[in-house]
Amino acid sequence: MADFSATWERELLEQFSCLTAATDEEPHLNTADITSESSDKATGLLHLSDEVLLVILRNLDPVSLLRLGSTCSLLFRVCSCNSLWTTHFQDSFGVSLSYTQARCPVTAKTAFRLVFMWRSLFRNIHCNRAFQEKLFVEIPLAPHKYWIQWLVLEENVPLPSVRLPCSDVEKLWGITADLFQEKFQEKTEDCDTLKFEWRELYHLALTHHGSVSLVFQHVLSQNQNSEHIELESMYHQYVQCRFQWLFTYWLFRQPAPYNKQLRSIFLQWKKHSKRKVATWGETLCDVRYLASLHPITKDYWRGRLARGDESLGIQTVRNYFSMCKSLMAWILGRDWGRLKRRKVYEDTLEGVYLLLRREMQETLIEHERFWQVAKVQMTRVCTLEETAANYVNWKMIESLPYYKLYLVSGNSVYLDHVQGFLRRKKLIRNWIYLEENSWARQLLPESLYTLLEFDTKISQESLHGDCLTAQLSRLMWLYLNSGQELYLQALKGMVLQCAQDCLGHLNTLQACQVPVA
Repeated sequence: MADFSATWERELLEQFSCLTAATDEEPHLNTADITSESSDKATGLLHLSDEVLLVILRNLDPVSLLRLGSTCSLLFRVCSCNSLWTTHFQDSFGVSLSYTQARCPVTAKTAFRLVFMWRSLFRNIHCNRAFQEKLFVEIPLAPHKYWIQWLVLEENVPLPSVRLPCSDVEKLWGITADLFQEKFQEKTEDCDTLKFEWRELYHLALTHHGSVSLVFQHVLSQNQNSEHIELESMYHQYVQCRFQWLFTYWLFRQPAPYNKQLRSIFLQWKKHSKRKVATWGETLCDVRYLASLHPITKDYWRGRLARGDESLGIQTVRNYFSMCKSLMAWILGRDWGRLKRRKVYEDTLEGVYLLLRREMQETLIEHERFWQVAKVQMTRVCTLEETAANYVNWKMIESLPYYKLYLVSGNSVYLDHVQGFLRRKKLIRNWIYLEENSWARQLLPESLYTLLEFDTKISQESLHGDCLTAQLSRLMWLYLNSGQELYLQALKGMVLQCAQDCLGHLNTLQACQVPVA
């Protein structure tokens, strides 16, 4: 089967998830007002002939056709033309439907919708537990006849050999009895059932009908009187849960050695709840919580990777964690301390995500692309670490906007801003520790004095409010990020004024004290 274009498949899933067996009925839209206004000079889309419209509509993808056809009854009729949908059927499934001599029993649009839903379910059967139960519940017997009708289309069916009555084989596959005469000769029992491999049945059907196209048309003819409630219900469930199912399958259904390794990589140097992680892989495991631990898995859970294509999206996730494995192995091979290893790993992954997020939302990202970006990010992280000179400074500058800007761009201008921030922070600390300011250090409240220390981080929350700490935090933030002397002088004046007020308050308290006899 030809793969669907990632640019429109997600939207097609959503479009078809709302369709029912009555899709081919015209929408009850009144176009009388539109047609009544037509004139000889009109040149709008609705005034073109059907032949011209078909030439134009051949350039539209299936999603665009569905959208355009939902606007009015006239365009619905033209957008449902067999010639348009047979082309999309050929491009999507690699099969050409024939409407000469009325061979195909259903319209091409209906055929596309049904086969699209079936193929979407079948290609993800490995992670769809509900669909597995439909097909496997009767083992060693054959599945329900409705599902067998669709399995006829598949060469590789993940089911064991099956025993079927000859009449069912002739009806479902359209195979005449003379094609499996050898089976009759091998039969040792008197019953009218034969044992078949699914691949064998597919090739017998192909031999009998002569082409894959005719096999498809036979299956569609068998299903023409069905309402397809089961298929649509199963498909709607798949559309709603496909990201969760595939992520869960990828996370917990790996071979034993790789599964243990994946868990180690997934949780490496990552803050997490040990209580929630303790149920890893079990029925009660909180998979949504695990997905929230990494930005990329959180995006996949919400269907934001590779334009909502679940298969390409999970491949991107797989390639990402493959890169994490390589990165972790490289870092553990360095003669670094534990804190530095963790910080380099975390910041490198953050830089990779910031740089590739938009690209990941559009298409599949290969492991090589991830690793190429990771090496660049790791170099920049190490440069920032050298600029900070020690781990305390490094943790302090990580919240700066220039820190992330340098990670993403590598522009030395942002590195200069980081260096200036540290230099100005040290200048404030040296000023308060001058001998002439020793009296102020002794009088300042603990909250203000701590704020002037070099290793104190200024959080975003501390910038809001009317208290002295918030006011001083704002002045420091303005000076540290702008370097303007005006803010430094205002900061010094505020600190000295606060110390002077504290001194005056102490003098007042001493004056009010009553001497003890």
